[in-house]
Amino acid sequence: MEIRAPKARRALEKFQDPDWTAQGERRATVGLDRLDTLWVNTGTLCNIECVNCYIASSPSNDRLVYISAAEVSALLDEIAELKLGTREVAFTGGEPFMNPDMLAMLEDALDRGFEVLVLTNAMQPMQRPNIRRGLGELAEAYGERLTIRVSLDHYTQSLHESERGPKTWLKTLDGVDVLAGMNIALAIAGRTCWDETDEVSRAGYADLIAARNWSIDPEDKSRLVLLPEMDGKHDVPEITNGCWDILSLAPASMMCATSRMVVKRKGSQGPVVVPCTLLPYEVAFEMGASLKASLEANGGMFTKGSVKLCHSHCAKFCVLGGGSCS
Repeated sequence: MEIRAPKARRALEKFQDPDWTAQGERRATVGLDRLDTLWVNTGTLCNIECVNCYIASSPSNDRLVYISAAEVSALLDEIAELKLGTREVAFTGGEPFMNPDMLAMLEDALDRGFEVLVLTNAMQPMQRPNIRRGLGELAEAYGERLTIRVSLDHYTQSLHESERGPKTWLKTLDGVDVLAGMNIALAIAGRTCWDETDEVSRAGYADLIAARNWSIDPEDKSRLVLLPEMDGKHDVPEITNGCWDILSLAPASMMCATSRMVVKRKGSQGPVVVPCTLLPYEVAFEMGASLKASLEANGGMFTKGSVKLCHSHCAKFCVLGGGSCS
């Protein structure tokens, strides 16, 4: 039987109390099963400004500043020291290729034996000659351990540009062509906000992929990733301990069971660890300035490193939406 909070504590708004839902039920938590993926936010600056960017990246948003190659190197050292067995290091932004240390960070992670994933819009920053040359050299040296995932919101120009703005479609296609020409392992990230079934979406992308001769299997959900929206415009239920059985889900299947993200806030002394890619700005979700500290985070939104699902993104994107950035 679900234990309920004392009556005096039930007059709450949703996602207000770390431990109790607005209905007075115990909030669900997710422990770190293993640190399979370390996400690195390279900074929130981006060459474009999308209509619905969950992190509000833009040419002027520097709330998260560029992380340095030295800071990333220290984190990779810590993974080795703690024997975390991390498989993958993933880079997101903003637009990662605007960070001047991007190629150095990729080479460092690849040289240490990690699989590396980069999320990009594949536009001008990635297409600069020095970046293209560097990516080609990394692909030649490390092969399929380097994957580039390109944001292509829809398989039609009109819907892609309704999100990303005019004159973004062809530039993105050109960028994917560049990557395909270097035999870099490719993936695409689309959106599920178009009232289409998964089958229809994958068929549409399949036609585009075939027309461009890209080496991507549209049925492979790691190569064509269709992500739920996180616009905050819809009321979503809170997740309680009882939801796992109701939904036939295991806490270990959630993104925060296998990943953490590192961000560097403007004006801060250094990076901090947060549970996942979806919560870059919420100070309440900071887990400390090191991976070791994040494993021991206690109080507030955490219990001995376990994350309390006290945010609408936890419900909509992960638990109910089945989304994962990894």
